[in-house]
Amino acid sequence: MRPTGGSVASFLTGVTPAKRRRDAEALTALLQEVSGREPELWGTIVGLGSCHYRYPTGTEGDMPLLAFAPRKAASTLYLESTAAHADDLARLGPHSTGVGCLYIKDLEEIDLDVLRGILTASLRWAESGGDEHAVLTVTG
Repeated sequence: MRPTGGSVASFLTGVTPAKRRRDAEALTALLQEVSGREPELWGTIVGLGSCHYRYPTGTEGDMPLLAFAPRKAASTLYLESTAAHADDLARLGPHSTGVGCLYIKDLEEIDLDVLRGILTASLRWAESGGDEHAVLTVTG
């Protein structure tokens, strides 16, 4: 995966429904605050920073350090693992999870300080090089 060079502002303008667009704009600002990086489009994903990953299996590629995708059903935030944030997720507010995805239907219903902590921890994990499951090298 690589940045596609599209306009983040134009992409966000086209997000529907209106609540998801509102959340996407707020998430973009929050991820910028946490990472100190500018958002880029990676297809339909808004990513900040970049890294190269390599799994013990030899699979490797590139991905954003922090990222989210505004989908119709929910905003999807991409994390290294939701299990790593179990205690914080219990305090977050209404959400659902996948192995590495956090799904939020309404940003106004969650605790933004808790979300900020989760994102900060996820960024630190990536910037520190990952772990035995994925070795990461920050590239941007």
